[in-house]
Amino acid sequence: MAGQVELRTLTGAALDAALDDVARLRIAVFRAYPYLYDGDAAYERRYLEIYRHSPGAILVGAFDGARLVGASTGTPLEDHADDFAAAFAGQGLDLTRIFYCAESVLLPEYRGQGAGHGFFDAREAHARALGRDAAVFCSVQRPEGHPLRPAGYASLDPFWRGRGYAPLPGAVAQFRWKDVDQDAETDHDLQFWMRRLDRI
Repeated sequence: MAGQVELRTLTGAALDAALDDVARLRIAVFRAYPYLYDGDAAYERRYLEIYRHSPGAILVGAFDGARLVGASTGTPLEDHADDFAAAFAGQGLDLTRIFYCAESVLLPEYRGQGAGHGFFDAREAHARALGRDAAVFCSVQRPEGHPLRPAGYASLDPFWRGRGYAPLPGAVAQFRWKDVDQDAETDHDLQFWMRRLDRI
């Protein structure tokens, strides 16, 4: 039986020590729809290196006792400038004023305790402390008739809109990964969502 989730913000050495567990969570959680990510430990190690080296990075861990059961990450958007340059071209936005809320992963049995809001609250507070004016994240796009879409699947769009986010027109990034039902990597569209951060 799942216990009560406790959220803790990790930086520095504590963040570094948690990254292997974050990789395992990403592989497990992102295997489900809509990501359908056939995870690779070597890729995860390369991807998560940015959190070791970015002074502005944050990791919010969801713990059941000493066990990491969920995680949410973020960095200044310019840490991903090469990945996202095309998506933000022509948007007229200063990327150095924007914080990127990256993944949020949580084991299914721990959902419904408010961790989703807690993840965003912590990352947005961190963004404000860094002097950022806006926060963004991106969501994978899948066609309505995708063969692996589960019956009764509920989009997170209402949750994100309730947090004040909205899709940023024309801001679409492309990433390659191997889907669970494919033999090779394919391109995937990820739509950026953004909200302006009020000052508290």
